[in-house]
Amino acid sequence: MKIKRLPFALTIMLLLILFICFNTSLSAQTTTPWNAPADAVLVKNPLADDKTAAADGKKLYMSNCSACHGNKGKGDGPAAASLKPKPADHTSALVQSETDGSLFWKITEGHTPMPQYKAVFTDKQRWELVNYIRTLAKPTK
Repeated sequence: MKIKRLPFALTIMLLLILFICFNTSLSAQTTTPWNAPADAVLVKNPLADDKTAAADGKKLYMSNCSACHGNKGKGDGPAAASLKPKPADHTSALVQSETDGSLFWKITEGHTPMPQYKAVFTDKQRWELVNYIRTLAKPTK
């Protein structure tokens, strides 16, 4: 049985078409909003009144989140340039307007390129991260 080889130009064209289709589907995925489910949005922060939670969250943030989100949470960490979609700016009104439950869910579940943290951090640590993210809000004038 003899296998016919495709001409070189046809092979290149097929590879280009596959690349364009794959790249287009990735682009569509990165422009889709990342919204927490309704039940997660309603979850209340059990550490909302804990005065030390934000300080503990800052330690976790600096060692685990700042490479992408930056030391001040602006989404400008050293790894951010190579990521698509870009890391969230935690100081932005968009992030700060999300509920604590929504932020907790996002930290827990992850969303490419952000990893899931449900097996990395305890529930308490993820709530501490939420509390620290709240301290990054841009001051209002």
